[in-house]
Parts: sequence; C-alpha cells; structure tokens
Amino acid sequence: MKNKLINIGILAHVDAGKTSVTEQMLYLCGTIRKAGRVDDGTSQTDFLEVEQRRGISVKSSSSILEYHDYQINIIDTPGHVDFAGEVERSLGVLDGAVLIVSAAEGVQAQTKLIFEGLKALSIPTIILINKIDRVGVELSSVLAQIKDELTPDTIVLQSVSISSEIDCSITSNISFEYNDVINESFFETLLMEVAQYDTKIEEEYLNGIVTSKETVFRALSYCVGQAKLYPVLFSSSKLGIGIDKLIDTIIALIPNAQTTVDSPLSGIIYKVTHDKDMGRVGHVRLFGGSIKNRDIVPIQGSDIVEKVTQIRRFIGKKAIDIGEVTSGDIGALYGLLSIKVGDIVGTIEHRRQYSLAVPLLKVQVYPTNANDISELVKALGELSAEDPLLDFIWVKEERELHLKITGTIQLEVIEELLKERYQLNVIFSAPCVLYKETPTKLGIGLECYTMPKPCWAIVELAIEPLPRGSGIIFESIANKTKLLPRYQSHVQTSVHEKVAQGIYGWEITDAKISLTRGEHHNMHTHPLDFFLATPIALLRALQDAGSTLLEPILKVELVADERLIGKIMGDVIGMRGRLESTQVQGKDFKMIAYLPVATSLDYPIEFRSITSGRGLFTAKFHEYQPCPIGTSITTPYRGVCPLDRAKWILHARSALN
Repeated sequence: MKNKLINIGILAHVDAGKTSVTEQMLYLCGTIRKAGRVDDGTSQTDFLEVEQRRGISVKSSSSILEYHDYQINIIDTPGHVDFAGEVERSLGVLDGAVLIVSAAEGVQAQTKLIFEGLKALSIPTIILINKIDRVGVELSSVLAQIKDELTPDTIVLQSVSISSEIDCSITSNISFEYNDVINESFFETLLMEVAQYDTKIEEEYLNGIVTSKETVFRALSYCVGQAKLYPVLFSSSKLGIGIDKLIDTIIALIPNAQTTVDSPLSGIIYKVTHDKDMGRVGHVRLFGGSIKNRDIVPIQGSDIVEKVTQIRRFIGKKAIDIGEVTSGDIGALYGLLSIKVGDIVGTIEHRRQYSLAVPLLKVQVYPTNANDISELVKALGELSAEDPLLDFIWVKEERELHLKITGTIQLEVIEELLKERYQLNVIFSAPCVLYKETPTKLGIGLECYTMPKPCWAIVELAIEPLPRGSGIIFESIANKTKLLPRYQSHVQTSVHEKVAQGIYGWEITDAKISLTRGEHHNMHTHPLDFFLATPIALLRALQDAGSTLLEPILKVELVADERLIGKIMGDVIGMRGRLESTQVQGKDFKMIAYLPVATSLDYPIEFRSITSGRGLFTAKFHEYQPCPIGTSITTPYRGVCPLDRAKWILHARSALN
C-alpha cells in the first residue's frame, strides 16, 4: 500500500483537453512511454474503436499512476453531454476531481453542469485552465468567468507568462514540497482567503498577529478538502506544461482515500464493461473491507450468489491481475455475471448521488435481419446493464424493443457498438419526446380479484398529486390483519413496477399512492394474486383522478450577434418558450429562456444556420411542466393493459395464447 491513495476524476466539457491532460500525467509518471493524441487515436484512455474514429470519449476509463510513494487512480470521463451518464456514475466514487476549463472557449455548458454536481456532493476540486498556449486567450476574462459562472470561492495558485503560442511559462506562487510561499506578496492573498474559514487565523489577522506559513498551508488543505475553496491552476497539455504542478497539487490538497480494510465490506459498482471471453466485468470502488479471488460477493438486495473468478486493474485497455482489491482502491471484478451499474457491494451507509443526465427521448430499435431479434435483445440487455439510463424494454407480445436516449450522438454510438461488438445491424425509429403524467386530483381505484378460484386479492389504492419533482411516494394505511404485511409488500413492489405506464402510456410521476385497504384469504390467496390485482387498482385510481400530461422543459442559453435579437426572441416565443433574461454584451446578446423539448428538437441546427455558425446554443434539462390545455399526446401501452381486465388476468395467469 502506498503512503497515499487517491481516486481522482478528470472532467470537462468536450474538447477542453481532458484526455490530453490525462495522457501527459501518465507520461510524466512513467506509466506510458509516449503521450498519445486523441486526434490520432493513440490515447491510452480512449481505446474503443468508436472513440478513436470519432475523436471523443464515450465511456469512462481508468488508469493508474505512481509518483514517488503515491498512487493516483485516474478516472477519465466523457465530455459530451450525450454521455453525461458516465460522468454521473463516476462522481460517487471520487476522492477529488480536476475540472478542466479551456482557456480558448472558457466556461461552457457541460462545465457548469459538472461543477454543480461536484459542488452538490462536496467533492474537493482543482480547476485547471488548459490550452493557455492558444492564440488570443485572455486568462483574466476566463478567471472572471469562473468566478461569475462557477464559484467565487477560488484561489489562483500560479501566474502565467505568454509571449507566443509556443513560448508560455507558469510560475507557482507556493511550493507544496517545502510548504513555503515563493511569491511573498501572494501570502497576504492566501491568508485572507483561508481566514474566511478559520476563526483562529481570522482573529490573528485582525489583531495583527503573524500567522505561520505552516498554519496557513494546513488551513488551505482543510478548505480544499472540505470543498470550501477551489484552487486554480494553468496548463498546456499540448506542450506538457503545468502537468507536474497539477500532480503536486493533487497530492498536497486532495484528501487520501478511505482505507479501512478491517471494516465491513462496502463498495459500489460504478461501471460495467463486457469481456468477449469472460462476460460482464464489474468495476468497483471499495470504501471498506477487501475482495480476493474466489470470494463470494454479496450484492445488496440480490439473492443471486456469485463468486469472483479474477480481479484486475486497468490502465486504459490493458489489464493486469492483482488478485485482491482493498478499501479505498478500485478494481475490476470478473465472474459476477449478473452485476449491474449501481449495485452495492456489501453495504454502504452514505451513497453520494447526483443526477447529471436525464433521458428525454425514446426510440424503437429494429434489426435489419428479423432473425437477429433474439441476439439483439441479449445485446441491448448488456448495453443497458452498462448504462441503466437506456432503460431497455423488450415487449415480447409485440416484439418491440425500446430505448431511452439523451441525444442523437448517443444513438449513433449505440449503432456502432452493436455492429462492432455483436455484428448486429439495426435501424432506429425517429426519436420521440418522453412525456410523463401525474394525477390531477385525488382518485380511488378498487380491484376485487376473487374469481376464478383459487385466488383472493382485494386492493384499494388512492392516488393524489404531489409538487413537481417529488417522484413517487408510497404508503400503506391498510389493516395488517386483513392484509398481511408480506402481501402489502407485494402491493408496494407492484406499484413501483407499474408506474412506468399510466392511462396515456407515459410514466406516472409526482404522485402519492396509498394502500388504503386490502384483504387476503387464508385458503384461497395465491402469493402472486396481489401482483395481478394491484396494476388494475392503480390505473383505475388514475382514471378516477384524471391524468395531467407533463412535458420536459429545457433551460437554454443563447449568445449571438445583437442584430439577431428580434429574430431569435420571436423564435423562442414561437416555440412556446418563456424568456427569463436578455443582456447585451458588446456586439453580442445573451438570452436565457425555457423551451419545451417537443418544439425545439431541431432548433440547435436552425440556430447555427441563423448565426452562420458563430452563435452559442447550450441547453440542459430544467423540469417537467403541464402541457397546454387540449394537448393529448398518447403512446401505445406496451404489453397487455391492466384496464382490459379479462385479457390482463389471462396474461397474468399465463393463459393467454
């Protein structure tokens, strides 16, 4: 075990130089002999064919570097918004992060979204301004943008001198090796920053007492470790400048990983990949305990017992056998063929989660060769295990395959993965917006399933609306004598399964569903009866309440030439959008608005045309809102609808031909 073990995430908006920074870190520490290039398809962490062909990261990947007596596990994540789910799944396993901002493009849409997640989870973060070698960069402007759009709680630890594209240098204001301030004039700035979070230092400062450099450095480490203060560094990954100081800062300021080997087993599967010979591979971060080859690994909430056959550590696409993964470390587990992203290994007390990606579109998938349908079902099941946001659904009765997606680039990548990995050619339907539905008022639904014998399940459910963003809340107030707790548990499980489709065919959300009464029979009740009766009662309750259709809304930021402000404002209004603010900045304007996904799907393309490619359009999911009165957008019910009671009973009893 090294003196210090850190799991660090490298995160950025696409094209900020994230993978190039990772390559330079690996090269500097001797992990690789030569720093690869994304554009050449030679980078260590972008090794999938689709990544090398497109020149972008689509999957997170891990590498390891050793620096003196330190071990740093690097998780390199995609920067494109369509693959934000990969970033989201990585956040919960990090000890710290490096958030890269391009000096040329400044703070971009995905930069802001990622930082929101880092801040919400209190992940210690170093902000790295990369590409300082680019012609025309204005670092003062980028620093101001970081303070304005990310956080004012920054401390710039370096100064930069740029005389040409190939002649730029970085000078550190402090030395972590000696805990010393190289630039004495910087000490006052550093002292005032940390004094905001350390009352003792603040008192000494106000009373004119000289605070020791050791005390100030200790306070800086505390502030960064608690995500109260964000150090800012500079680099040119193209020239390999600033990377050594980045590694020094990670070691000095990012807290050590938790290493409690003797504690109970605790970890999370943050990534699943596929090995053509050995099947699924579960990438785990352990917070406690250890796992060795041939250990049986308990998965929270699962009765499946599986044994680890091999444990490896990945450096890009290369893997080495390690035989054991211990607390604080990450490793790849083989032999757990039922493993899924998000599975909890052992137990976990406080799981860190933050939603970055929200699929707002769905598609159907069709094999070009109808005989490939079974293989396609298996392949999409594996891809969905790797990316749960795909939420793959196989409707066997109609032989339909459904996927949820975050964008069209993701769809193109899925198509390529199916062809490369499984030799399957597919076509997709046009993307359809994912609506939701919620009860309009209180509604009651009752189902008395007492015929044909043997059966007996009486279920009464109440459904009522909740505020936006509440999701589904279930409670039971049923008599535990008339309806035993185990049957009430069946009702709850069935409710959470069946809210996937309401009376319009869309997912039910923002609703409180209460089991108000129920009844079992000591002789006639079959264990599965309540799984049959509950869906009928649920949809009857929603029918009684009335269902309000909800549509997804985007928050968009548009920057363009001031002369186009009238045209673009008209477009926003024409798309049923709502304007929040408009500001003129020099010759450009910046507009923030809210747009329905349904009316704005093609607008980014139109916007590029209107602005001749010089405008900036960024968007992120905001919320679901009720559709305009009179809107009735339905989707066919997948499978047999419980409201067709007779057919549903036959289906549930496996008596439907």
